[in-house]
Amino acid sequence: MTETVQPVIVGAGPAGIGAAERLVKAGLRPIVLDEGFRAGGQIYRRPLIDDGRSYRNRYGSEAKKAERLHRAFDRLVPSIDYRPETLVWNVADTDRGGHLDVLSRGIHREIAFTHLLLATGATDRVLPFPGWTRPGVYTLGAAQTALKAQGCTVGEKLVFMGSGPLLYLVAWQYMKAGASVEAVLDTGPLSSKAHLISLLPRAPRIIALGLFYGVQLKLAGVRILYGVRPEAIIGEERVDGIRFRVGDQIETLQCNALAYGFALRAETQLADLAGCRFRFDERDRAWLPERDALGRTSRPQVYVAGDGSGIAGADAAELAGELAALALIEDLGKAHGGDRARQLIAAHGRILRQRDILEKAFPFPRDWFETVPGTTMLCRCEEISISEARLAIETENISEVNRLKALSRVGMGRCQGRMCSAAAAEFLSGVRKVEPEAVGRLRAQAPVKPIPLTFGVTGEGEARS
Repeated sequence: MTETVQPVIVGAGPAGIGAAERLVKAGLRPIVLDEGFRAGGQIYRRPLIDDGRSYRNRYGSEAKKAERLHRAFDRLVPSIDYRPETLVWNVADTDRGGHLDVLSRGIHREIAFTHLLLATGATDRVLPFPGWTRPGVYTLGAAQTALKAQGCTVGEKLVFMGSGPLLYLVAWQYMKAGASVEAVLDTGPLSSKAHLISLLPRAPRIIALGLFYGVQLKLAGVRILYGVRPEAIIGEERVDGIRFRVGDQIETLQCNALAYGFALRAETQLADLAGCRFRFDERDRAWLPERDALGRTSRPQVYVAGDGSGIAGADAAELAGELAALALIEDLGKAHGGDRARQLIAAHGRILRQRDILEKAFPFPRDWFETVPGTTMLCRCEEISISEARLAIETENISEVNRLKALSRVGMGRCQGRMCSAAAAEFLSGVRKVEPEAVGRLRAQAPVKPIPLTFGVTGEGEARS
């Protein structure tokens, strides 16, 4: 059976590694495709070459987990078909097993699969404000990647803004790296942090780490403000500072870089192209692929795991990756041990309940667009402002996000809406005074990320860019 079975895993973060380990134990040899130079995903991202830093210096409190996963994957490499630096930009023919269109080191290829396990992870969720497209404004994830993978900071004098535990973690990491952190601007109210009390008996380590980061930042003289709304980035050609509002007060801080974000958004484009059914998740404020407890989707032999199926963090992603692999093994008619699946489901459920509490402690700023001026860019690829989008909505009586795309070009640019779709849905729902679920979801289009044009064929089924 293993000679005719070709499972493909997309993603080599915690979910992908967890899945690959389980499939190898079952006697399978999966193809593992990953955009990164080295396995580890965003949270455990590795530098292209080792730069002498210890795991403790690079990953902090997550050092042991990162080292364990990296070593586990390195042991797997002889037993899998590992293809780094490979972008999967399309899924096709899923009714017949299917194939993936990929770009690998300048060469386009088709990769056939009998079973597809998507561990695509997540990206930063951003919202527009005046100056958010200015050079020197980064997402929290990008700022963290610079530290982990390149060993550098995105600026010398920084402000961090947004909502979520990552906000405080990255600010602390930059402070430890020697950067001058001027402030942490939390868009949530201070009162929302009271929800963390109920998390203490369930996850004391999370609370202890959060307190540690906060106290360390305070002792270093970093200002932590709550209920913040940005007014504008100061500076013409680069970031010179930020002007923001706290209650009735307007303040200004000098800085040469800003990192911001509002938790994470699942990368679901490949699941969409594979034909999976979606459901709206209230907690994530996003459409996610439908999945059973093990990770099966509505499409036979297509599975999802990790943050690409719902944001829950690295620990949950690793569990979900193994669960999806168990589902795949079970669908092949192989025994996998039901006790293990039940243990994983129970552990995964506990983490999801913790996430519910964290979401209340770090709430999404639902009133965001009430204070953002109409001249602000909503879609940076197509340079569509909020005023232009509003005019299209009101003139054409738009109430669905794909209709907004068709009539305004929001989400029609190079990123295919990956960066602006969440904001566009929030804006449209705000104008129509409905919940985001009511405006639908932006349908994925191939290629899911920009790819270069091809100009020559290098071999059977291959074309060089």
